[in-house]
Amino acid sequence: MTAIGVPAIELEDLEVVYRVRGVDRRVLRGVSLSVGQGGSYGLVGESGCGKTTAAFAIMRYLPRNGRVVAGSIRVGGEDLVAMDDARVRRLRATTLSMVYQNPGTALNPSIRVGAQVAEAFTIAGAGKDAAAARAREMLEKVQISDPASVMRRYPHQLSGGMQQRVVIAMALASDPTLLILDEPTTGLDPTVEAEVLDLVARLRAEFGTSVLFISHNLAVIRKMCERVGVLYAGRLVEEGPAQSILADPRHPYTVGLLRCIPRGGLRKDRHRLDTIPGLLPQLGAELPGCVFAGRCAIAREVCHTDEPPFHAIGGGHSSRCHFHEEAAALPRAEPPPAGARARTNGSGPVVRLEHTSKTFRQEGHDVRALVDVDVAIRPGETLGLVGESGSGKTTLARVLLGLTAPDGGSTVQLDDEPLAPRIVKRDPTQVRALQIVFQNPDSALNRRFSIRRIIGRALTKLVGLRGDEREQRLLTIAEAVRFDQRLLSAKPVQLSGGLKQRVAIGRAFAGDPRLVVCDEPTSALDVSVQAAILNLLADLQADEGVTYLFISHDLGVVRYLSDRIAVLYLGRLMELGEAETVFEAPHHPYTEALLSAVPTIEGAERPRIRLEGEIPSAADPPSGCVFHTRCPRKLGAICEQEEPPLAEVEDGHLMRCHIPIDELRALQATPPDRAPAGTR
Repeated sequence: MTAIGVPAIELEDLEVVYRVRGVDRRVLRGVSLSVGQGGSYGLVGESGCGKTTAAFAIMRYLPRNGRVVAGSIRVGGEDLVAMDDARVRRLRATTLSMVYQNPGTALNPSIRVGAQVAEAFTIAGAGKDAAAARAREMLEKVQISDPASVMRRYPHQLSGGMQQRVVIAMALASDPTLLILDEPTTGLDPTVEAEVLDLVARLRAEFGTSVLFISHNLAVIRKMCERVGVLYAGRLVEEGPAQSILADPRHPYTVGLLRCIPRGGLRKDRHRLDTIPGLLPQLGAELPGCVFAGRCAIAREVCHTDEPPFHAIGGGHSSRCHFHEEAAALPRAEPPPAGARARTNGSGPVVRLEHTSKTFRQEGHDVRALVDVDVAIRPGETLGLVGESGSGKTTLARVLLGLTAPDGGSTVQLDDEPLAPRIVKRDPTQVRALQIVFQNPDSALNRRFSIRRIIGRALTKLVGLRGDEREQRLLTIAEAVRFDQRLLSAKPVQLSGGLKQRVAIGRAFAGDPRLVVCDEPTSALDVSVQAAILNLLADLQADEGVTYLFISHDLGVVRYLSDRIAVLYLGRLMELGEAETVFEAPHHPYTEALLSAVPTIEGAERPRIRLEGEIPSAADPPSGCVFHTRCPRKLGAICEQEEPPLAEVEDGHLMRCHIPIDELRALQATPPDRAPAGTR
């Protein structure tokens, strides 16, 4: 039993090293923090700063070459570093739990979900039947509507949101004192992310569990955490109440992170995102002064020689900066030149999809992934494509690229000329014209090839360049995507995530494409790297006149980069219009729910609209309006029986809804008053 007043977890001067090639390299540099009983603490910073290492140290899960060399980790007042392995195992079973970033890898694919959840209770001493009953009860607590059915399934048969809820159920099975969440919502839809965050908050209140929340999403941290610690190169550089740090940051690194985020209606044609220049220090680098001095715009000689102490700002807010009073005065990014990013409308659309449908055959059922989609993308614009997982976004992109053949009667055109359904039937000019940047550059780049060979091969295959001509074009592309030419001989494994994504973008631009599909190109990146990639995409569009189809779950990113927005639900186009029109009410009730689910750094979220249940199966869609089973604005029988057409409700703004736009405008001025049970 934890004594009253004793922190749930307390790190004091914790130092962790990894032994690499016979040398101990410091990863954590004297980190001190504590999470009170029932408290919540957010740990933020770029990848490589040591956040996950701190979590693994607390769990005693450090890799074989990692070890704690100084400091202490006290759990309920007991020093975990000094404990024997048996005691640590008991703590993991009763006191400490961790939810990992990717629930798909945290669950055993060969064991049914019920058995995996029940195992947590079996370890605690429950019998087989009692463990199964408690597993079902726990799945109900994490809002899984049909736990008996879910317990019989394998992990791959669940959506990402349901997998994450199962992992949280397993983590909470032991009623832990401390729950560590490592990027638990990365890659999730806005609605699923909001559900997971609400679930954690509710269970934290119910169980009195303390939470250590690790994330690079500062808006999520603002919503979930009472206190925040900012970690850089293994050093805590700022700490304090979440509201104070995010509203009034006093360390240049924190200021830089916040300015990287596309928020407050920032747009590519009017604003340029700030970025943090340079890279993190190498693992184990000796840093006698401030760890951030090498990238800091206000650093002076003393910053390189003397490490700053924690300066008290007030109200429990501290900053490890010699010149913390000047942090907020850091110079901002210059806006783009007037007209530099204006859209080039041209005489007609680059690509057009008409009556485009795609039906898959799965387990004896027809699954309609796309249903009669009509959309045109204009020259030089960015069309943002949003919607929950399973809505048809990736299928639409694959049909456009010729990777998936659409149903008969569908039309896909490039410059008003029909495209063959399959890429193998398209001519080289058409293949060059449509390219893609994938979400994960690690799986998109051949790890055995050098960067020179990866981009050079694209130049040979797409353009037919060889020899000196190819090399010159390769250098031009490297310069365009801001890639250091000295790294062209490196292999992907030697590059950071941001540099690998620049290579993927450079390869996509090798053939001078007319349109580039960007499929979640920044979702796995830190906010600082994300800002650099978004600026790069905007610059390339301005310089090359290229058109983008931009797919993302991050609605702030979509709003920043997109000229128009298309909203998909269950394969149907529910709304289409100018970005500012779609983001500002009135909008389709589904768009309204998506926007209400997005947390903000300012904490001024829209009234939350909770969508009831999972997205219906495309194999058995609802009658009438396919959204009526979850719609908080449903009128009644007409929504259940008649599918609304996609109609122009105002100039350039199309919507598929029975509710007149003037009524939607009035309804959306206040929270919904006809919501299904549990949606208020």
